[in-house]
Amino acid sequence: MIVRIMGEGQVTVDESHLTELDKLDDELLAEMESGDEAGFRRTLTALLDAVRRLGTPLPDDSLEPSELILPASDATLEEVRELLGDEGLIPG
Repeated sequence: MIVRIMGEGQVTVDESHLTELDKLDDELLAEMESGDEAGFRRTLTALLDAVRRLGTPLPDDSLEPSELILPASDATLEEVRELLGDEGLIPG
């Protein structure tokens, strides 16, 4: 699966890692719903770090369709709310 981190680029992440990423996404959604800014910031950082750790960066000149688009690490809680679908950032 190809994941884009806004402002950084794209990485390929094996779908076997979706369970780990989905758990972080669920935590992020709960923190957003409760307005927990500190928790939101901590979990967004953990989610992006996990994608970077588990994924393989695509070359900068590669432009593939992204299956997931994640916010930049400095995104605000409000900006991420605008990106969210009914299932969070990571569907499933």
